[in-house]
Amino acid sequence: MEALLTVSGLVAAGLLAWGVPRWRLHRALARPLAAAELAILERNVTQYRAMEPPQRARLEHLVRRFLHEKTFVGCAGLEITDEMRMTIAGQACLLLMGTRGDAVYPTLNAVLVYPGAFLVPRRQVDEAGVVTEERQDLLGESWGDGRVILSWDHVRRAGMTDAPSHNVVLHEFAHQLDSESGSTNGAPYLGSQERYRSWSEVLSRDFAALRHDAWFGHEGVLDHYGATNPAEFFAVATEAYFEQPHRLAARHPALYEEFLKYYRVDPRAWQAAPAPEPEFVGVSYGQWQ
Repeated sequence: MEALLTVSGLVAAGLLAWGVPRWRLHRALARPLAAAELAILERNVTQYRAMEPPQRARLEHLVRRFLHEKTFVGCAGLEITDEMRMTIAGQACLLLMGTRGDAVYPTLNAVLVYPGAFLVPRRQVDEAGVVTEERQDLLGESWGDGRVILSWDHVRRAGMTDAPSHNVVLHEFAHQLDSESGSTNGAPYLGSQERYRSWSEVLSRDFAALRHDAWFGHEGVLDHYGATNPAEFFAVATEAYFEQPHRLAARHPALYEEFLKYYRVDPRAWQAAPAPEPEFVGVSYGQWQ
């Protein structure tokens, strides 16, 4: 009898452990965002302003789940506000608009927010084996242990303009997507070998081109920081895809198509097409006689 009661108790505890979180999530998703929260999305997520009602509903749903599942932690004395939570969640969930299902960065637990750029210790080892300790200023970092770290000052500034050149939230959460394949190497989970072949061919070519441009100081739609390694290239290109989609599509059409297949949403629909860029004619040099 005692054994039966013990088993029954364990089953009941298991059901509670499984059912209560699901009930809490269902309740959180059923609760609409408040008018003040929607106003923050309207103000700080420029893409949201141009979305059709079904897309707005999709983003709002993802934001509710993000806010329910993730913990926000203020660092260096910063007090987390609704403005911070809604802005970060709204920008991060843009990357999930076209994805299947409702999973919202399942391995992420916490978002740490600093008032501005933060210092991180770094250890550098040169070719001679000499170790140098230094501290590096950063705007954001994505960790494999369930954390993303952001500078609120730079998050806020990205939301204040219709076409920012940098978006630290998009950048760091692109790293989170990249890591879902098992390693952060610029190739997120794509689902098939054929997709990986196409992805590798296009991104490798454009990564090499960006490294060439960075070496010679040629400016383009992709920030030169993307030439650091393939992981940073993916994150930088993701920023450009969502913030400057028309320019990226014009200058890197094959790259844009790969991202369109991956993200399954076309950000050009959320942004007016800019005026045509002047055609680059080049510089004429006299021949050596």
